Amino acid sequence: MSLYKRQEISKKRQTKVIDLRSDTVTQPDLPMRQAMFDAEVGDDGYGEDPTVNLLEEKTAKLFGKEAAVFLPSGLMGNLIAMMVHAKQRGGEVIVGSKSHILLWEQGGASQIAGLQLREVRNMADGTFDMAEFLEKLRPEGPDPHEPYTTLVCVENTHNYCGGTILPIEWIDQLGKFVKERNIPLHMDGARVFNASVGLGIPVERIARHCDSVSFCLSKGLGAPVGSILTGNKSFIEKARRARKVLGGSMRQSGIVAAAGLYALDHCVDRLADDHRNAKKIASAIKEIGSPCVTVDLDALETNILLVNVNLSGMNAGDLSSKLLQVDYDDDDDDRSRLTAVRIVQINDTSLRMVLHKDITDEDVDLAIGKIKYVVGKIDAHNG
Repeated sequence: MSLYKRQEISKKRQTKVIDLRSDTVTQPDLPMRQAMFDAEVGDDGYGEDPTVNLLEEKTAKLFGKEAAVFLPSGLMGNLIAMMVHAKQRGGEVIVGSKSHILLWEQGGASQIAGLQLREVRNMADGTFDMAEFLEKLRPEGPDPHEPYTTLVCVENTHNYCGGTILPIEWIDQLGKFVKERNIPLHMDGARVFNASVGLGIPVERIARHCDSVSFCLSKGLGAPVGSILTGNKSFIEKARRARKVLGGSMRQSGIVAAAGLYALDHCVDRLADDHRNAKKIASAIKEIGSPCVTVDLDALETNILLVNVNLSGMNAGDLSSKLLQVDYDDDDDDRSRLTAVRIVQINDTSLRMVLHKDITDEDVDLAIGKIKYVVGKIDAHNG
């Protein structure tokens, strides 16, 4: 088909782009924007922004902690937690082998905080291989050759394990175990409210044995920016000081804190819709019965769907590209062909889809149609 013909067809048919790369791509809706517009503000550098103060107080109460601090990003929350808990440079932080802290935060623990990350293999559900964990744990001792474990970090929900929810019993046991050894436990809870909704329990219960928790307002909760770090008063006082040196102390930040307040009041329960939509797409992929493109439906717990790809002569990136391509066929009015589905390639054999509040039921149906169309063509080619 000629370029001119394609341009003529594109004028008649509007391409629909469905963005499933992440729940960070959401746009604040009109009520959230109104809350931002109406926000009472002050200078948060002096602790005088009433909306920020209200958000921090509300969050601390939700998590059963003494205090909280508003931050620009979850990455900063994790970094500050490591800096404060470690007390001094040269310590060791235990993290999972698939954790966001290890893989996607630029090695900030070593680059900025002077801390060494020591990985422990993540199991399929996001927990640790406990035998390996016990082997690598190094409590403070007299040997001057070794660094000692200054912090243990867990991730909940676990992004690269497919949005899995850490078993509450495991968190309890781990928290009690490290506390007996005077080692703090930090939870990277970027999507902890997804865990809360998935388990049907409050975030306070999930965080009970954690010394600190960070979570994002700008993912599934739909705020445009911002994260929270929560813990006891002494910890948060030190966290504010660390925030300052990292450039995270903001001024009239009540404008964005208001979006966070709105999200906590109105956007938590609806996370169940994202979980349901992820399950719907996963079920549709499973029903295709393709030997090349598969999902583990039983492992799916929240809004993150991992897709396994086993293609001869192709990799996961090729499949991702095909889902983005729009097939302009003048004789076919199938809307799925005019749909571009944006997803993330994790590696050569897996892709990630993340459902969020800006994805409607119609979007889900169109995405399923496009996936079926693309996978059908792949299966026919490989058959």
